[in-house]
Amino acid sequence: MRTLQGIAVSPGVAIGEALIVDNEGFRIPRRFVMRDAVDDELQRLNNAVEAVAGQIARNRDSVTAQLGDQCGAIFSAHLQMLRDPSLLAEIEGLIRQKHYSPEYAVSQTLRRFAKVFEDLDNIYMSERAHDIVDIERSLLGKLLGERREEFSHITSPAIILAHNLTPTETANLDRRFVLGFVTEIGGAGGHTAIVAKGLEIPAVVGMGRFLTDLSGGELVIVDGNHGRVILQPDEETIAHYRYEVEEHQNLVAQLGTLRDLPAQTTDGTRITLHANIEFPREAESCLERGADGIGLYRTEFLYLGAEVEPTEEDHYAAYAEVIRQMQGRPVVIRTLDLGADKLGQLPQDEQNPFLGLRSIRLSLRNLPLFLVQLRAIMRASALGPVRIMFPLVSTLADLRQAKMVLADAIEDLEEAGIAFDADVDVGMMVEVPAAVTMLDRFLKEVDFISVGTNDLIQYALAVDRGNNEVADRYQASDPAVLRLIEQSLDAAKAADVAASVCGQMSGEPRYTMLLLGLGLRTLSVPPSAVPEIKKICRSISITQCEEVARRAMTMDSAREIDTYLREELRKVAPEFGDN
Repeated sequence: MRTLQGIAVSPGVAIGEALIVDNEGFRIPRRFVMRDAVDDELQRLNNAVEAVAGQIARNRDSVTAQLGDQCGAIFSAHLQMLRDPSLLAEIEGLIRQKHYSPEYAVSQTLRRFAKVFEDLDNIYMSERAHDIVDIERSLLGKLLGERREEFSHITSPAIILAHNLTPTETANLDRRFVLGFVTEIGGAGGHTAIVAKGLEIPAVVGMGRFLTDLSGGELVIVDGNHGRVILQPDEETIAHYRYEVEEHQNLVAQLGTLRDLPAQTTDGTRITLHANIEFPREAESCLERGADGIGLYRTEFLYLGAEVEPTEEDHYAAYAEVIRQMQGRPVVIRTLDLGADKLGQLPQDEQNPFLGLRSIRLSLRNLPLFLVQLRAIMRASALGPVRIMFPLVSTLADLRQAKMVLADAIEDLEEAGIAFDADVDVGMMVEVPAAVTMLDRFLKEVDFISVGTNDLIQYALAVDRGNNEVADRYQASDPAVLRLIEQSLDAAKAADVAASVCGQMSGEPRYTMLLLGLGLRTLSVPPSAVPEIKKICRSISITQCEEVARRAMTMDSAREIDTYLREELRKVAPEFGDN
C-alpha cells in the first residue's frame, strides 16, 4: 500500500479499479481472459510484438540513414529491450498463469520495469524508463488496434488516472461509471477542478509523476476531501474509507431535511444561498439541495468541444431549460469566460493567456459572437428572472462598451418584435485588483457585483491557479486576498448595491463565518455545498461571525488564518471540521 498526496479539488471518496489513461489516450479495456482463450491471446501478443519490432527496425534504418549510426542506436536499444527474454517471459507468464489480458500484462510488466529504471541513481540508466514507456505505448497501440478510447465510452465503474484531463474531457465523464479521477498536473482553481466539483466527482490533481507506479485494474482509493490517493490499499484502509463513505451518506441524508428551510442565522439574519452551475442538467440538483437561485451560470460549455460555433438558438435553448427548471428563482447568466486559445478561429499563440485575450475582452473583440449570446439571454429573460453578468471587467471602458453591445441586442429584439424583460439587472464580476481599486466608480453603473475569488486570488498573488508547481501559494485566506474582498463588500454596502461571492472559496465551510463576518449576505456555491453551508448558517449568529472576521483580519499568514477558521468551525459544526 502507498499513500500519495495531491491537491483536493472535488470532495468525496471513491473506491474502485484504476483505469489508466496516458498521454496517448489508451485505456486497458479488460483485466482477465477466459482459460480456453489463453493460447489465442498469446498469439495476439506475439503478433503485436512482431509488428512493433518491425516498426522499430524501420525507424532504426530510417534514422541511421538520415542522422548516422549514433542516433539509430537509440532504436536498436528499443529493439533489444522489446525482445528481452526475461521481459517477454514475465508477460507470457501473467497471461498463462493469471489469465491476464495481454494489454493488462504488458502494462503491468513494463510499468514495473520502468519504475525500476526510474529509481536508479545512475542518470543515464534512469532515463531508460522513458524508452520502456515508449515500448509499452507501441505495444498497446497494436493490441488495441491503434484506437483511442473516448471517456464518454466508459461502460463499467472505474477511477480514471491520467496525466491531465481538459475541462472538455471532464465534462464528458459519465457519472454512472466514473467514480473519481486523479491527474498528475493541475491546480485547485483550474477549470477542470470547477467542472469536477459541478459533476460531484471526487477528484485529486497535481499529484506529480505517479502513473508509472500502476497498472490498470489495481484497486485505488481517491480521497477528494484531503487530496490523498491510496494505491493498493490494505483491508483495514478499505474498511476505514467504506465507513467514511457510509458516514457521509448519513450526513447527506440529515442535511437533506434542511432543503425547504431558509439559510437563516440564529439571530434572524436571512442569508441568500445561490448555486453555481456549469451545465443545464445541474439545475435539478440546485432545487434538490434547496438553493434560492443560481448565482453563476457558466456558459463556456456551449463552446468547449463544440465542432461548430453555437447558434443563437443553441444559446437560447440552454438558458431557457435552466430558467424553466428554476421555477421563478433568479438565474445569473455570466457571458462567455474563455480565452482565445479555446476558440479555433482566434489566435492561439498567446505567451500568457491569463493576461491576454479572454473573457469580456474576447467578447468585445468578437462582437458578432457577443451579440448572439446577449440576444439569446434577453430572449430567455421573458421566461423568468434573469440577470446578466460580465466577467473579468478591469476598466470602465470595458463595462461601458459591453453595456452598449447589450443595448444593441435589445434594439434588435425590439425591432423584430421579440419579447424580453426590459428590467434585467446587469452586473459584473470583481476578479482583478484594478476592479477593486476602482469599484466605487463601477458601482454607479451596475445593479450588482459578484466577487470571483478564483481569479482574484491568482491575480492578487501572481499565482497561476492551474500550475501545481506553485499550488501551495494559491491561498484563498491570504491576508491580501481577504482585504480585497473586505474592500469590495464595504464599497458595495456604501453604494447600496447587491454583492455576492461566487468563487470556490464561498463553497468551503471553513470560510462561511469569515465571509458573513465581513458583511456578505449572498453566497453562490456548488450545488453539492448548498446543504453544508445552509447548516452552518443556521448554526451561527452574525455577532459570532463578526468576531471571527475581526480576529482573522489581524493575522499575518494564510496558514494562521486557516488554522483559526478550522478551529472555529469545529465549535459550531464539528461534522465539517476537516473542511
